[in-house]
Amino acid sequence: PRGIVDEILIRTHDEHSMAEAMMQVEAIMRVRHQLRPGDRNDFEIETADDSMSFWKRISQILMIAFPGLVGIALVVGGMVIMNIMLVSVMERTREIGMRMAIGARRRDIIFQILVESATLSGLGAALGIVIGIMLAQIVRAVSPLPAAVAPKWIVASVLLGAGVGILAGLYPAMRASRLDPVVALRHE
Repeated sequence: PRGIVDEILIRTHDEHSMAEAMMQVEAIMRVRHQLRPGDRNDFEIETADDSMSFWKRISQILMIAFPGLVGIALVVGGMVIMNIMLVSVMERTREIGMRMAIGARRRDIIFQILVESATLSGLGAALGIVIGIMLAQIVRAVSPLPAAVAPKWIVASVLLGAGVGILAGLYPAMRASRLDPVVALRHE
């Protein structure tokens, strides 16, 4: 609104004069706001160090919370992939029996199911990477925060996604490879 100042930025020539500048600014602001000696300030004086310590505290909290949240998400995602692959194996029991009847070995069936589950989770990781990059660009565009996704984390997320897919696909793959071809061919 007109006549109201929300924020004033002040820069000193060096760090040593910062404390003196803060005292002078506080004195000027108290006079301008007509505050008596016993009154509390109705304004705040904040340094870049104060802001940085705030962001450091938030980042420390996030660094503690994120691994737990990521772990929970990986377990839930692995369970979802395992269920999808179990349903896929059940729906394709006849196909698996046919492959085994014409000579597919157990390891061929295991490899096929593991590749499918790793592909499923890898696509999920790729989608997550794209969303993360887009969110970082949005944060960078609308705020003063520097936001970017480091290439090492992209590689780590793809490897982690494929690893979760392989681990989640182990049980369905082993189950599919143990099917009796004759029984599997009769499955409706």
